Amino acid sequence: MGEETRKRVLDPERDGEALKALTHPLRIRLLGLLRTYGPATATELGARTEESSASTSYHLRVLARHGFVAEAEHRDGRERRWRAVHELTSWSNAAMSGAPGAREFVDVARRAQVDHLVESLARYEAEMDAGRLGAEWRENTGVSDLMPRLTPESLRELNEEFERRVEELAARDAGDPRARRVAVFYAAAPLADEEDRSGGDGVER
Repeated sequence: MGEETRKRVLDPERDGEALKALTHPLRIRLLGLLRTYGPATATELGARTEESSASTSYHLRVLARHGFVAEAEHRDGRERRWRAVHELTSWSNAAMSGAPGAREFVDVARRAQVDHLVESLARYEAEMDAGRLGAEWRENTGVSDLMPRLTPESLRELNEEFERRVEELAARDAGDPRARRVAVFYAAAPLADEEDRSGGDGVER
């Protein structure tokens, strides 16, 4: 899959209406479900989200109007199936920060990402507790929080390398029957040092 079809990069100057469309939490959730589990009907998505099929159908049409989803094959010729057009959505934080209305989209998107993290970890813990994960998965899953000291340039390099490596491994495992969908969460944000917050004395402790 080419980069232009794998990723939708939002431009606040060009995609103002699309940004407004994605400020609705249910639309973000529907798009995420299609990306994670593949094509589905409005009725199937309604069952997953505990929404009516009329509601999910309406929101899917809005997403389609802005190029996030498209019609897939029909199911028994009665109800249309929808698919995600791209694997992920991306944007420039710098561009979003100065664009009217873009901040609302970023806030909603970030909240959705945090909710997804919490839900995914809860499902993972339930799978662990129920003994449904094999030893090879138990050994190679988990959560870590590293706090290296990096320059902005090194952080950009780390972000690019992380994304590149994930793509490489996913391509390598695409035909392996043991492969399963994995929720990979990655966040990188600068923290204020103790001396920055307190006016500090510059002495290590």
